[in-house]
Amino acid sequence: MPEITTSVQIVLPQHCNGYKKPRLFGGQMMAWIDVVGGVAARRYTQSAVTTVCVDNLNFLNPAFLNDTVVQEAVVTWTGRTSLEVRVDSFVEQLDGTRKPINRAYLVFVALDEHDQPAAVPPFAPQTDAEKREYEAALERRRIRLGR
Repeated sequence: MPEITTSVQIVLPQHCNGYKKPRLFGGQMMAWIDVVGGVAARRYTQSAVTTVCVDNLNFLNPAFLNDTVVQEAVVTWTGRTSLEVRVDSFVEQLDGTRKPINRAYLVFVALDEHDQPAAVPPFAPQTDAEKREYEAALERRRIRLGR
């Protein structure tokens, strides 16, 4: 199973919009997603990576000022030089319960020392959940290539 990369943030005033009850700004969440996804991709490829696209990003619930946001990133698919990473984001309550904020899929390309695309280690799904996610990644890739 690929390693899960975890990030934890506390929503601070500079992360919020101007609503009466300050909510986490979506752009800030997207930046956090890109960073944790990039770290997962770097760990997997053991190389520098660059973001190619955010394939899918759905906001399910808000996060508010002083909330704890937990993000978990995992590789779901690899190609020759690219890989897909899923990032799940949650608001974590003080008792440890979590409510999903969003799920995002990002595509990265591995880079060599000359900033050229580099081969990535192949990902072979092992568990049923990994196999389902891998098949879904193939379908997302097919749709991306069709655009």
